[in-house]
Amino acid sequence: MADSVIRALYGKSTSLNLSSRKIKYIPKCVSRLTNLSVLLLNNNSITALPGELLSLQNLAELNLGNNALKEVPAVLGHLESLKKLYLFSNQIKLVPPEVIGTDGLQNLVVLNLNHNQIQRLPPEIKSLTKLQHLNVLDNKLEEVPVELDHLTKLSELNLTSNNLAWLPQHLYQCKDLTKLHVARNWLTSLPEGIRALAKLQVLDVGGNMLSMFPVEFHLLPLKELYCEGNRFVQWEPVPSAQDVEVLTLKELAARFVLREDRNRFSLVHRMLPHYPYLTALLANCGCCALCLDPFLTTWLECVHFISLRKDMKMRSAQTVPVRARLCSYKCFNTDGHSYYGVATR
Repeated sequence: MADSVIRALYGKSTSLNLSSRKIKYIPKCVSRLTNLSVLLLNNNSITALPGELLSLQNLAELNLGNNALKEVPAVLGHLESLKKLYLFSNQIKLVPPEVIGTDGLQNLVVLNLNHNQIQRLPPEIKSLTKLQHLNVLDNKLEEVPVELDHLTKLSELNLTSNNLAWLPQHLYQCKDLTKLHVARNWLTSLPEGIRALAKLQVLDVGGNMLSMFPVEFHLLPLKELYCEGNRFVQWEPVPSAQDVEVLTLKELAARFVLREDRNRFSLVHRMLPHYPYLTALLANCGCCALCLDPFLTTWLECVHFISLRKDMKMRSAQTVPVRARLCSYKCFNTDGHSYYGVATR
C-alpha cells in the first residue's frame, strides 16, 4: 500500500486504487495527493476517515464500498468536487443531516447507499440538487422524505428491499425520473398523479401488496414493468349492489363550480382566483373516466384491465388492473365501456 501511495505522490497521479488491501486505516499521507480525482478504497475494513482528507479538493469519485463504516463520515461534507460517492455494503445506520446538508456535497451526481442498515434519510437530502442516481437498496427505510421532491434532476431511484408502506406524492415532482425501483416493500398502493413522471421508462414494484395501479398509469411511456408477487384484483364477475346516490350539498356545489370554471368566459372562472381557499380546495378534484365531468370527494371506485402490449406498446403480454373513477352510477350503467366495479370482501 505504501508503495502505491509513494508512486502516486511522485507521479502526481490523479487516481489511486487501494481496494482489496485489507486496510483498516487510511494513511494520512494520502491527503498529500491533492491532484487526486479518483480514490478507490472499496473491499477493506475501514471504520473511519481521517480529517486530513479535507485537502483532496479535486476528488470527484470516492469508492468506500464494502468496508466497516457505521455512519457517513463527516469529512465527506467538505469535498466540494465530489460527484460520485459509493458507500454500499457497510454498516451504516445513520446519515447525519449536518453532513448531507452541507454545501460540500452540492455537486454530487451519484450516491450509492445500498446494503446498509439505514432507517431514515434526513430532510436535508434536498440539498443534493444535482443528484441523478440515488440507490438505497436493501436497507431498513420506513419512509421516504417528502423533501426528495427538490431533487428535480433525479433520473434513477432505487428503494428496493426496504420497509416502505407508502410513497409520498411529492415524489412525482422528480419529473426527470426514468427508472424507479421500489420492489420488495410493503406498498399497498402507489400515489395518484403518476402520469407526472412523463419520462419514466422502467418501473419495478414486484413483491409488494398492490391491488391495482393508479389512475392514468397506462399513459406512462414505460418500456419495462416488473410487478410479479402483488395482490392484484382479479377479473371475476360478481353480483353488483348499487346504493342510492345522495350527493352532499358541498359535492353538488363543487361539481357546479368546477364545470363553470372550465368556461373561461364564465363569471365563476373570472372570480375564482379571488378566493384562494376555495381554489386550493378544488385543486384536489378528479375527473370521470367516462363523461369527463369533474367531482370533488365522491366517486365510484372502478378498475379497467390494460394490456401492456396493446395499450402501452410494451413487449410483455401481461394484463394489469388500473384504477378508474366514475362520477356516478349513471355513468357506470352506461353501455359499451370496460370499467368494472371493485368488489369488497
